[in-house]
Amino acid sequence: MIGKGPFIAVDWGTTNRRAWRIDARGDVEAALEDAAGVTSVAASAFPAKVAELRETLGDLPMLLGGMIGSNRGWHETPYVACPADARTLADAVLWVDERTGIIPGAAQKRRDAPDVMRGEEVQIVGALASGLVPEDTTLCLPGTHAKWVRLREGRIASFSTWMTGELFALLGKHSILAPQMQGEARIGPGFAAGVVASALGDPLARLFAVRAAHLLDAPVTDGAGYVSGLLIGAEVRAGLRESEGEVLHLIGRPDLTALYAAAIAQMRGTPDASVPVIDGNAAFRAGACALLKELS
Repeated sequence: MIGKGPFIAVDWGTTNRRAWRIDARGDVEAALEDAAGVTSVAASAFPAKVAELRETLGDLPMLLGGMIGSNRGWHETPYVACPADARTLADAVLWVDERTGIIPGAAQKRRDAPDVMRGEEVQIVGALASGLVPEDTTLCLPGTHAKWVRLREGRIASFSTWMTGELFALLGKHSILAPQMQGEARIGPGFAAGVVASALGDPLARLFAVRAAHLLDAPVTDGAGYVSGLLIGAEVRAGLRESEGEVLHLIGRPDLTALYAAAIAQMRGTPDASVPVIDGNAAFRAGACALLKELS
C-alpha cells in the first residue's frame, strides 16, 4: 500500500495526461502535463510511461485515475457501483504493484439508464473533502462527455452523461456546418443567441439554420459560439429541470465552466458569479489526497 507522505497523483485521460507531486500537507511541489493520453500510448508502453513520470516527478508512490483504468488504458479496473464514495473507491483500487494504484471509475447499473464515469469520481470526492459542495446537491462536470451528478449523503447516488462536447467537436470538424464554425466557442452575442434558440425546440431542428443563414447571405454571428450555446443550452435546461431547484455547482476546466456558467446565468437572469465554480484540476488533486487518507 502507498501509506502516508509525498506521492504522485495522475489524471490520465483519453488525449491528455496531468500529474502532480504532492507533499504530505497536500501541496503541489511539481507538475507535468502533456498529450500522452491513453489513445496515444501502445499497450506495451504504459510501464515505460509510468517510469517516465517517476523520473520527472520523483521515485514516489503513485495513484492514477481517469481513462488509464479503462479497457483502452493500462490495466482495466472494474467500476464501483453507485452509490459510491471515497471509502468504496479506495477499497476497489487496483494495485499494479505495492506502490502503484489505479482508481476505479463509478457505474450506474440501471437497465433504464446505464452510465459510467472515470476521473470525475475523483474530482467529486475532492470537492466533498474540501468542503466546496454540500453532501446533498447537484453537480455538473462539463467536458467532452459532460456529467450531471446527484449527491446524496456525500455519495454519488446517480448521474447522466451528455455528449455535448464531442458532438460540438464533430460538427465543427466533420459536418456541413464546419465552414461556419471556425474558431473556438466563446461567450458573446453568438453564444447568447444559441442559448435563446435552445428554448425554442429541439436543437437538432435548429442546427441547419447556421448553414441556411450563410447561404441566404444572412450569416449567424459567431457560428461556433452559436452552436455551442445551442447545445450547452439544451443540456443545461434539461439538467436544471432534473436538479429540482437544488444549488448547482460546476467542476471542470475554467474555459468550459465559464460557458456553462454564462448559459445558466442567462437562463436565470443572474450574474455569472452566482454559479459556484470549482477548478477541475484542484478537485482531482484533493480527491487523490482524500483517497490516500482512506488507504493509509
